[in-house]
Amino acid sequence: MAQMTINANNPPNIHQPHTVAVVVFDGVVPSDFSTPCDIFKYVKLASGQLAYDIKVCGAKRQIETDLFSLRAPFTLSSLQDADTIILPGISDLDQAIPEDLIRAIRRAFVHGTRIASICTGAFILAATGLLNGLNATTHWLAAPELARRYPTIAVDPNVLYVDNGNLLTSAGASAGLDLCLHIIRRDYGATVAADAARSAVMPLVREGGQAQFIQYKQPPNDNDSLQPLLSWIEENLDQNLNVKMIADQVSMSVRSLQRRFVERLGTTPASWILHSRIRRAQHLLETTRHSIEWISVATGFGSIANFRSQFRKKVGTNPREYRRSFNLVEP
Repeated sequence: MAQMTINANNPPNIHQPHTVAVVVFDGVVPSDFSTPCDIFKYVKLASGQLAYDIKVCGAKRQIETDLFSLRAPFTLSSLQDADTIILPGISDLDQAIPEDLIRAIRRAFVHGTRIASICTGAFILAATGLLNGLNATTHWLAAPELARRYPTIAVDPNVLYVDNGNLLTSAGASAGLDLCLHIIRRDYGATVAADAARSAVMPLVREGGQAQFIQYKQPPNDNDSLQPLLSWIEENLDQNLNVKMIADQVSMSVRSLQRRFVERLGTTPASWILHSRIRRAQHLLETTRHSIEWISVATGFGSIANFRSQFRKKVGTNPREYRRSFNLVEP
């Protein structure tokens, strides 16, 4: 057999997939555990290598759901080798959570494993005590009950997901997909995440108060549309825009403009301007090497102090850290 010589200065490009353990248990919500399995399984890097290795780990071998039975190929012991653990939703909130599952999650977290819950999986994560003192979310119908049972957790029912670093929670239904795409973007950047989103026929970001990404749906382009005005705003974000200036642009009173924005967009002109500036800043941070100071002026924030303050409030991090995580331009 021929020998292969490896040059130490040019090692082979071998990627070790990130291991994602999806936990299943009696009463698990089927769509909640199938979503991460589907989205992570097919993620590929530019080299063509798979980005993730998926393991479905059961609290016991035979699992019963409301719709069918399934046999888990791995046990909870595999959680200790996972890089990320996904906790799907539980259909009955009064169902007892297995103690061995709670212990396994705690052990994994202590060893640095990232834990993410989908929908009512937040109740399982909350039962471990790891969410105490943190923000979290779950399905909006279950949010009041999560807040009642765990008063030390700040439950926000108005967001798609909450990222606390190595502890993440998402709302119900398709918000689990938003969370998975966010995790992919954290792990491998915007380009890989965008490819995964296209494969899932899903926008990479959606309106809904996401911590890291803000995107607002454009209104319909009909005779009553605000689209021409919104385009004008986008073209003049570097100016010192105010509501009176915008109202004058379309020969409307400030009150009429405010009412039209709320009716058509569900927000105020001032809020729309701020979010437009944040979106523009995110785009520039991701795709250019312009300085933070230049971007603060180009997006109409004026002072860099105001830019940093507003960006952190809306995005959850500062511009420099955001660029470090998501810039797509080669140095």
